[in-house]
Amino acid sequence: MSIRAAVFLCPEGSAVFAMVVGVCHIGVIIHDSCSLKGKRHVLKKVIENVKNRFNVSVAEVGSQDLWQKAEIGVSAIGSDGATINSVMDRVLNFIEGLNMVEVIEHDIELINCSPFK
Repeated sequence: MSIRAAVFLCPEGSAVFAMVVGVCHIGVIIHDSCSLKGKRHVLKKVIENVKNRFNVSVAEVGSQDLWQKAEIGVSAIGSDGATINSVMDRVLNFIEGLNMVEVIEHDIELINCSPFK
């Protein structure tokens, strides 16, 4: 994953950093789940743990009707792309370390937004 940060120069020549939005899409397997109720119980714990540990938004975003598969979306916003990318990496490692779900895939994207003119 390459990190790109948009830098804009003011008329005076000083650098102005744009807003950076980090988005992480995580696909997980819940091995011990044998019902949607069991799946949601595990996901609720994972989501609450992530919210309590990190200053990010997190939600179940896909595969809602499957018993053992889930998709989790995480987002964060800031002014430094490297920091946002680091937060996303730490969230991903934290979820893997909980040992409640198995991360089978993930995608991290950083979106740079231009400052007002």
